[in-house]
Amino acid sequence: VVPFVGYLSFGPLPALLFLVGHLSGFILWLALPTRAPFLKIKFLYWLTFGLFFLHRVEEKVSGFFARLSEITGKPIPEIASFPIILLLVVSVGAWLIGPYLYSRGSTFGKYLVWTFFASMGITELAHFIIPIFTPEPYGYFPGMLSVIPLAPVAWFSMWRLTQQNAP
Repeated sequence: VVPFVGYLSFGPLPALLFLVGHLSGFILWLALPTRAPFLKIKFLYWLTFGLFFLHRVEEKVSGFFARLSEITGKPIPEIASFPIILLLVVSVGAWLIGPYLYSRGSTFGKYLVWTFFASMGITELAHFIIPIFTPEPYGYFPGMLSVIPLAPVAWFSMWRLTQQNAP
């Protein structure tokens, strides 16, 4: 659902990026055992979520959506448009309900947590790849700085998901 709504909102490039995060989370969830009880990853989950919030602030302040619009040729959607509201409800809603479901032993909750960490640790790296495809010399791309702490915390969190007795 998220890649489709992302396509409606922002066009094919962002939809592909959303797909990478969700598909990576799905593959990792299937391929790797989720051993850690939620209490062992709770702090990391909310730390990652907080870093994601700061990342979104950086994207807003630095003009990420304007740059994305220049690259894709698709106008910036209105914040109150149905696709944007649906995108927020589906993606952020899933990431807010994931910890609750995970803590209750839900397999779907574990999938949502994997998807969140994969999106933060893999998809957000696109901030370092997108500048390669712009006509300007490689340099800062809006949102890039906050990915520096965000991605490693997400990677570590994915590792922690597989550890049963991690501190």
